[in-house]
Amino acid sequence: MILVVGVNGVGKTTTIGKLAYNFTKAGKSVLLGAADTFRAAAVDQLTIWSERVGVPIVKQGMGSDPGAVAFDSVQSGVARGADVVIIDTAGRLHNKAHLMEELSKISRVIKKVMPDAPHEVLLVLDGSTGQNALEQARQFTAATDVTALAITKLDGTAKGGVVLAIANQFRIPVKFIGVGEKMEDLLVFDKHEFVDSLFSLEK
Repeated sequence: MILVVGVNGVGKTTTIGKLAYNFTKAGKSVLLGAADTFRAAAVDQLTIWSERVGVPIVKQGMGSDPGAVAFDSVQSGVARGADVVIIDTAGRLHNKAHLMEELSKISRVIKKVMPDAPHEVLLVLDGSTGQNALEQARQFTAATDVTALAITKLDGTAKGGVVLAIANQFRIPVKFIGVGEKMEDLLVFDKHEFVDSLFSLEK
């Protein structure tokens, strides 16, 4: 049970789609939950990914209770015997108290169905935003128990520094990096390879 958090525009929904693709490719059955009910576009986008990857999605109308969607998603995942349930959450940061409230409510609701869930809280950050990404990491780690990071938009060379800063400051493992728009463009983070790429000189 993976809960995915992060602000809008960092590539959160795309990362979920790519994760679903990777799990499916590895032979796992996946179910998506569209608990970002704040934006109609978020549900539509996740639906497109679910169709593209060929995995089921649990969703409700815009403005419905995110906790209810999360609950339905986990319940449906258990009923279907899904290996992995990935839940998208709303990415608004204007009010940290509200964010905390919503994320802790989703976690509480999930625990009713699956007491040890969520097994992973994955924070998605845009690697091209530098200090902004650090600030988002600060807000989200204060609001919820983030267990892993996915850094997106690392298709340029100069953007890698933020990964080091975040890993150093928050002591949270970077598990995935997004390097492009395609389904295959989510890589498992390899720290040795990453450091080598940071220090490799232009030929």
